[in-house]
Amino acid sequence: MLLPIGDDNSAITTRPYVTYALIAANVLVWILFQQMSGESDFTYAYSTVPAEILTGNDIITQARVQVDEYTGQQFLIPALQPTNIPVYFTLITSMFMHGSWMHLGGNMLYLFIFGDNLEHRLGWKRYLIFYLVTGIIASLSHVFSTYFLQQSTITPSLGASGAISGVLGGYMMLFPKLKVKALFLYQVIVIPAALALGVWIAFQIVSGMLSGGGGGVAYAAHIGGFIAGVLLIKLFDKGAAGQNTERFS
Repeated sequence: MLLPIGDDNSAITTRPYVTYALIAANVLVWILFQQMSGESDFTYAYSTVPAEILTGNDIITQARVQVDEYTGQQFLIPALQPTNIPVYFTLITSMFMHGSWMHLGGNMLYLFIFGDNLEHRLGWKRYLIFYLVTGIIASLSHVFSTYFLQQSTITPSLGASGAISGVLGGYMMLFPKLKVKALFLYQVIVIPAALALGVWIAFQIVSGMLSGGGGGVAYAAHIGGFIAGVLLIKLFDKGAAGQNTERFS
């Protein structure tokens, strides 16, 4: 497993306040609104439910027990709660919610490492819009993949992974040679960003194929967000030259 732990910030001359604010918002939503639980009523009210996005209707269900057809294992599916906003806005609310401390921590680590360089390059306004747009596209990728793969469209999805995938895609395009520190086989290595993020997206693609799009992880959102970041970054880039060096500080 390749785990990034740092990157080259030597060219950054401004504080990445939006990145800090996004991290703070995700943590506060998890603690104050989700009450540190992926099973809270708030979670099941404001996550993205594919069927709601496809129909435009708020769906309320009863809790039920489902049996896995392969293992015979029983598990509880909590009830979908009323959504007191237009359901399409859950494409945004869901990207500030998480299913566990580990889910939150992993996402915020990637945002902390890679977000600051992109924010410095784009400027805070373009960076924030880029983050939200790629996050929405990522969520829609998951919505339509569940429909076309004939998976359950009432299973909610949530997490900042899609938007952060967009950040990673943009980062790889703008800073392919920037050095990234990563843990690999209990050792710290230094590799180009293109390799670190290339390995990450390859893992998402292979994992998504092996899981058939299921498995509890929205791989389609990760892939869709990353592709959106790759394709849209030039539209948001200010064209600042000479900011991505190869020296690791």
